[in-house]
Amino acid sequence: MDLTYIPEDLSSCPKFGNKSCPPINRSFHVRVIMYSVMTGATVITIFGNLVIMVSISHFRQLHSPTNCLILSMATTDFLLGFVIMPYSMVRSVESCWYFGDGFCKFHTSFDMMLSLTSIFHLCSIAMDRFCAVCYPLHYTTTMTSSTIKRLLAFCWSVPALFSFGLVLSEANVSGMQSYKILVACFNFCALAFNKFWGTILFTMCFFTPGSIMVGIYGKIFIVSKQHARAISHMPESTKGEVKKHLSKKKDRKAAKTLGIVMGVFLACWLPCFLAVLIDPYLDYSTPIIVLDLLVWLGYFNSTCNPLIHGFFYPWFQKALKYIVSGKIFCSHSTTANLFPEAH
Repeated sequence: MDLTYIPEDLSSCPKFGNKSCPPINRSFHVRVIMYSVMTGATVITIFGNLVIMVSISHFRQLHSPTNCLILSMATTDFLLGFVIMPYSMVRSVESCWYFGDGFCKFHTSFDMMLSLTSIFHLCSIAMDRFCAVCYPLHYTTTMTSSTIKRLLAFCWSVPALFSFGLVLSEANVSGMQSYKILVACFNFCALAFNKFWGTILFTMCFFTPGSIMVGIYGKIFIVSKQHARAISHMPESTKGEVKKHLSKKKDRKAAKTLGIVMGVFLACWLPCFLAVLIDPYLDYSTPIIVLDLLVWLGYFNSTCNPLIHGFFYPWFQKALKYIVSGKIFCSHSTTANLFPEAH
């Protein structure tokens, strides 16, 4: 972050004892454009993920281990759009935090928690697809209801403990005197990390799980091609029986779609995590407007997820029609055979 305008000590703070906002030079038209784009992204994030949540919860045909994980990840994206993005929008456009120091700590903690929760969910989904495609005979005994519950408990609890513990203890800004002065002088609220915690966050919470996911999906695609090649060289009389045991077409399609979801996630969040890693070694010289842009690029991942589902999953499109038309309120809609592609 660019700290060139902060005073050398607290005594030279403008309006010392009564925080002011950092200086900003942004025209009215620029603010209108920023508010419009960010509001649109927020609305799509909220309602798009809400459709996924309602669909998977309502229609019994969509009750599966994979979809339980997708439902939980959609809940993560929904909360990001509903709780985090509106306040971040005001902070980004106005370059000022109007909501108090207490809520600032909650906002930044919850923001980091949801980002890490998304990573953990993607790892869990990758493992689920790995079992379904690579070990189809053992899938139903491996990915049981209790296994899914344990995965979900891990995906939510570990990021929550890490994020709230780190931010509330202020260990992430330990030794950052310039940051502390900035917070004391201005209505400033943003996640910042010293060299130690910036390196830990990037390595343990992004690079390691990201590498694992890339490796898993690489293995999935290799095995899928091997299965397809094996089936194509078999006599017609035995193909039907073999297909029951090798990965099904819908499993491969689900793996491909979720691979796209993972790729979009990495593309959206990698620049932000790189900034977290590099900025402390650049003496926090990255302009705040650049950091804001990278954070919102990460937020847009939660906007893209329901759009990806809408494009690749027929059940999402049909569920949206049912919700918009009001047919979802019919008593028999929960058991309707509407999604032949669902798994």
